[in-house]
Amino acid sequence: MAGTLAACGSSSDGDADSKTVTLVSHDSWAASKDVVAAFEKSSGYKVRVLEDGDAGQAVNKAVLTKDNPQGDVFFGVDNTLLSRALDNGLFQPYEAKGSDLVRPEYRADQDKHRVTPVDTGDICVNYDKAYFDQHGLTPPTSLDDLTESRYKDLLVTENAGSSSPGLGFLLGTAARYGDEGWEGYWKKLKANGVKVVDSWEQAYNEEFSGSAGGKKSKGDRPLVVSYASSPPVEVVYADPQPDTAPTGVADGTCFRQVEYAGLLSNARNPEGGKALLDFLLGRTFQEDMPLNMFVYPVREGAQVPEVFREFGPQAKDPQTMDPARIAENRDQWVKAWTSLVLK
Repeated sequence: MAGTLAACGSSSDGDADSKTVTLVSHDSWAASKDVVAAFEKSSGYKVRVLEDGDAGQAVNKAVLTKDNPQGDVFFGVDNTLLSRALDNGLFQPYEAKGSDLVRPEYRADQDKHRVTPVDTGDICVNYDKAYFDQHGLTPPTSLDDLTESRYKDLLVTENAGSSSPGLGFLLGTAARYGDEGWEGYWKKLKANGVKVVDSWEQAYNEEFSGSAGGKKSKGDRPLVVSYASSPPVEVVYADPQPDTAPTGVADGTCFRQVEYAGLLSNARNPEGGKALLDFLLGRTFQEDMPLNMFVYPVREGAQVPEVFREFGPQAKDPQTMDPARIAENRDQWVKAWTSLVLK
């Protein structure tokens, strides 16, 4: 799927191409038109956006096309897939302006500066408040809870091999239960009727009974692996807006995700790419993100809207994992998970 945030002609003229900077991203990219327009006016570059599916799919495609990339900057590789991008030489070094203002816990690849942290969020189980009220059930609060018989056939998650939230959820269980325990945990989840679908879009907007999309498609799963910031989406886009979010977050199920952008190796317009990376770390874009992509800024001092803070607060004590451990174990964990859960 391809989209544009700014009109830019498909001219073969070299000067026109040099004034267009292309951002390759996953499907969840969004930014206010006036914010992008201000960047275009100040920088002289037109922004073209290519959306390339789920984050996992987008990263894999970017790796395959790295010698002849689709664009200049890639946005949306997260800490679960970062080593795959770096090990495959996807990015060239560039230290974006404002990098010194990124919160230390979100920084990565500090010796080479091949990636720029842009946003953070928490992958968590969301629940449909109405379902649990109607059934007199207390919503789950932890990973352990999800294996209990009272939550049988209620959870839908994404494929860890194709979806970044699905992978993040798997890594969260590995962080929580360790090398010796995570497979046993997933055996319990499977026995308790967990449903696995290919993408976040399918899980959240089709299968989950608590989302606006899920209600339309008659989704019947009141638990879904999504984000801590998903509840404010249901408030902001509802008409009329409710006083409280119709969905909640099981705070003890969360895994901290950080998303990065980088200047693609062999980018046709590296100068435009550098300007775009500076823009992504700038205060204007960082403060624009929460109500567009429903993620938290990584820049110190960037303000977050009240509705976002009220209904989508960051998890208090999320699971985390060192990128080196993810790099060492991710592929074998996904392979084991696939054999265990999908077969």
